[in-house]
Amino acid sequence: MPNSPLVVFDLDGTLADTAEDLIAILNQLLEEERMETMPTSEAGALIGAGARALISRGFARAGAELAPEKLEALFEVFLERYAANICTETRLYPGALEAMDRLSAEGYGLAVCTNKPERHSLLLLEALGVLGRFRAIAGRDTFPFFKPDPRHLTLTIDRAGGDAARSVMIGDSLTDITTAKAAGVPVIAVPFGYTDRPVAELGPDLLIEHFDELADAVARVMAGR
Repeated sequence: MPNSPLVVFDLDGTLADTAEDLIAILNQLLEEERMETMPTSEAGALIGAGARALISRGFARAGAELAPEKLEALFEVFLERYAANICTETRLYPGALEAMDRLSAEGYGLAVCTNKPERHSLLLLEALGVLGRFRAIAGRDTFPFFKPDPRHLTLTIDRAGGDAARSVMIGDSLTDITTAKAAGVPVIAVPFGYTDRPVAELGPDLLIEHFDELADAVARVMAGR
């Protein structure tokens, strides 16, 4: 229902472990350019700022700086290949489904705010069987702004019929934490996602170790508001 409290999730590295599928497409591009491929363990330093950044970072770590026109060409190839292989190895993190069930039962609305393109976000959430759970799904290209611009989050909240004063962000990275803080929205971090620094060092309002803890953590944050 409108005006209920809202929980806004990041997608990659927060709700879903997408690293293997993303790195697989990146490695296809690297192999075709005769560059060294990346292990999935590098995901923390590569994923989180969108596909262009993933490609640019991946090629930079392999020793190549991409010209803008080359990056755009590889970006278009990446988008189509990833759309065709959106959920080969990707899975929801343990406990995520149960946490969403509990939050919904307790009266929270759910939304997604991600730097993944909207098309891929919708395809992935549908493939994972959870698309219909969210009141709004905002990707990198949904609005003129994307994380860490706080308007990405506040516009997602608006689209979901929520209120920033009664919302909380769930994320795994500095991008999520920076976005939420700039928007005046408390942020709960998960440590199992994609970050090149321990997320506990990045200043979230709360840190949970497993989605089993999420509903209680959200209640604590909301009570503090």
